[in-house]
Amino acid sequence: MGKIISLQNKFQKTPDNVISLKPWEFRKPTWEAPHFIQMLRTQSLKLECQRHDIRKKGGKGTWHLPSHFPLKGSMVYTIRAMYANRKNENKMRDIYYLTGLLDCIINQVNPILRTSILNAMYKKISEMKEELNVYWYGPFDQVLLPIESQFYNEFEYRASVQKAKTLKELYQVIRNETALMFDMLSLRYVFYCPRVRG
Repeated sequence: MGKIISLQNKFQKTPDNVISLKPWEFRKPTWEAPHFIQMLRTQSLKLECQRHDIRKKGGKGTWHLPSHFPLKGSMVYTIRAMYANRKNENKMRDIYYLTGLLDCIINQVNPILRTSILNAMYKKISEMKEELNVYWYGPFDQVLLPIESQFYNEFEYRASVQKAKTLKELYQVIRNETALMFDMLSLRYVFYCPRVRG
């Protein structure tokens, strides 16, 4: 009997606002949204329940947008690149690794980056940007997407970046940590795409 139930669940219809479920879940919003929005999966579930209830009532009713992160600034370029490659998990992971390298130059501290080794990192970033066809423009601020502290410890990440003694070790730390971030973003968050009426 359990097998029959799991088969029924397997063939349930995907909600009409889902663009992709894996590796990251992207959805179309039912409201006007000028930016990508990152929302905890638990909050998205509440939102989708409200949406379903309002549809059952013929579109009548009020709803509110749960807690979320509007992805602005340099994060716009990160999430656009992830969305554009949403069907290719390996490329998405490489893009997020590149994002981690860029973040290291912008926001992290490591003594070896105060030496001529910094040029090697700039070169690697430039080559990866060309290879992956991903670019960030304008003034740089936060390029990595936000992850709440109960899911990922940013302070431990910063400490491990600071402790890296060689460029190879630094690359490995960033590769490992961006892979963890990627998995946590996949597991815990839903992304709603921009939608402008008119």
